Formats: sequence, C-alpha cells, structure tokens
Amino acid sequence: MYGGYPYHDVGTSAYLLQTANYNLLLDCGSGALLSLQHHLDPLQLDAVLLSHYHHDHIADVGVLQYYWQLHQGHKKESVLPIYGHTADPLHFAALTMQGITQGKAYQAQHKSTIGPFDITFLPTVHPVPAYAMRIVERDSGKTLVYTADTAYFDALPQFARRADLLITDTNFLKRKTGTIMHMTTTQSGLLAKDAAVKSLLISHLPQTVDFKKLKTETEVATGPDIPVTVAQKDLQLTL
Repeated sequence: MYGGYPYHDVGTSAYLLQTANYNLLLDCGSGALLSLQHHLDPLQLDAVLLSHYHHDHIADVGVLQYYWQLHQGHKKESVLPIYGHTADPLHFAALTMQGITQGKAYQAQHKSTIGPFDITFLPTVHPVPAYAMRIVERDSGKTLVYTADTAYFDALPQFARRADLLITDTNFLKRKTGTIMHMTTTQSGLLAKDAAVKSLLISHLPQTVDFKKLKTETEVATGPDIPVTVAQKDLQLTL
C-alpha cells in the first residue's frame, strides 16, 4: 500500500485478486510474500501480473521464486506464470527461473486473457515504462482499474470509465506542486469523478501523512457519491 518503501510493518504495492477459484497477484512489492501467506498458500497462485519494474512493485518477486523452488507442497501450477512488459528486457528476463517461473509478455496494444480476466493496458506517465490496467472478469463483467504509478494525464478518465473499483496511485496531498510522477489526492478524486467509477481505493500512499487528511482531501474532489477507501494492510474488498 505504501509507495517507495515499507514502513511500520506495512509493505509496498501488492494486491491479491480472487475470483472463480483463480488467484492473481497484482504487483509484488516489499512484504508481499509475508502478507500473501496471511490469506493464501503462495503455491496456490495461478499467476502474477506486474505493472512495471520499480523495486517497490517487484521487490518480492525473487523470494516468491525461491518459495516456489524450495517450499514443499502441491503447486496449483507446475510453473508459475509472471506477466510483465518487455520494454525492459533485463527485468523481463529475470521473471523466468527455469522450471519454476515463466515470464510472459503483455503488450499495451493488445488485450490479454489471464485466467477468468480480460485485461487491457495503458502506458502511464512515469520515469520508467509502466502500465495502467483495466481488468474485467468475463463472467460477471465486474471491472477493476489500477492506475499503477503515474502522473495524471488526460487518457485516464476514459480508461477508467465506470469501473466498479478504481485503485489510484495517490502519493501526495493536494498542495504538492512542480513536476511529479504520482498523483495528488485531488487528482485521484477528480479522476474517479470524471470516470464515474463506483468506488475508489487510494493506494501507493506516503509514509508520514495522516490518512484521515488523505481521505478527506480525496473526498472533497470526488464529491458525495463515490465512496473512498484508504488502502491498509490485509484490507479485503468485494466487488
């Protein structure tokens, strides 16, 4: 839930999506493997999906690979697929550990099918190649949009249009000025409002800012019709 680095026993970006007996780990930041074990045997993952290769989103990929290599138990998949982009060939290559995990490429211009999900990608505005994701469960049509790391840009509202849940990179209070590669509370709130989403989860949070202030500033921008939740460790949401 934090951006950059873990803090007070709480890690960085990682989200477990579960539906129709399918377990998809979205990003795998610092502390992800320990947090995952509170809810699921990691050997029961079906796949991992990475938005980009900054360390706060991939720090636990290596130890997850070691878990799959060394821990005894039944594996749901004999080789764990880890989906990532190929704009950084070295990081993409590291997703493959022979016989343990297999890197699989996604492309921004193509829809990917991962288990029960149809996923489309949007390049974001960030210092390294990064991709927002629109994840649709085929059977129900339920839609989650994850901005990943990004500055605000004009294509985001249409990409997030009418999502059941929008997860935004909200690393700054509204007063932040200058060139920033993450969104402010106001930008996250206005994105949710302009996209007419059903609910908003603010994440990738700053470590030393009062969460109540983050939520209040975001709610001012969204207006009264969109519930705002602040990410926290072990939070569970149902769409």
